[in-house]
Amino acid sequence: MKRLTLMRHAKSDWVDRSLSDIDRPLNERGCAAAPLAGAFLCENAPPPDMILCSSATRTRQTLDLLLPYMKPAPEFDITERLYLASPSGMLGMITAADDTYQHILMIGHNPGTHVLALDVMDPERSNHGSIAAMAGKFPTAALAHFEFDMAAWKDIKRRAGALKFFKTPKMLNQAPST
Repeated sequence: MKRLTLMRHAKSDWVDRSLSDIDRPLNERGCAAAPLAGAFLCENAPPPDMILCSSATRTRQTLDLLLPYMKPAPEFDITERLYLASPSGMLGMITAADDTYQHILMIGHNPGTHVLALDVMDPERSNHGSIAAMAGKFPTAALAHFEFDMAAWKDIKRRAGALKFFKTPKMLNQAPST
C-alpha cells in the first residue's frame, strides 16, 4: 500500500509587495497553522518517509514547521519543479518516486494541489465527509491524505486513491462537539 498526503503551503504574507511570488514568507496565521497540520498528520497517519516540497519560501517554511512532528525524520527534496506545478507535473513526480517510500507528503501550491487531489480520488472508496469538505476549495495548510492499494508509485493514476481525510486549519482549531 502507498500513502500520499497533499498539502498546500500555509498562509503567506503579502505585506512586502517588492518580493517576488516565490520569495513570499509565511504570515503569523501560517506560522500557527502549519504545526497544527503537522501534529494532526503524524497522529492520524504513518509519518511520511519522503517529502517533496516546492522551492518557494512559503513552502520551505511550512516544511520547517512540520519536521519537528515527524519521527523518524523523513528524507525530503526541495524542488523548483514543484513551484506552481500543474497537476500532471505533480503526478509525474509522484509516479517517478522510489518504491522504497511508503508515504509521500507533497507540499505545493494551488490550483495544482487541489486539482490533483480531486483527480486521484476514487469517490467510491473515499470518506464522504472529506469529499464534501474538499470539493469546494483547498485552503492554505490543508491536508488531503490518500491510500492506494498499489505496490508501485508508477501505478498511481486518476481515481485510484481512497481519500481517508481532508483537514483544514479551521477544522483543526474547532473544539470537539459534545
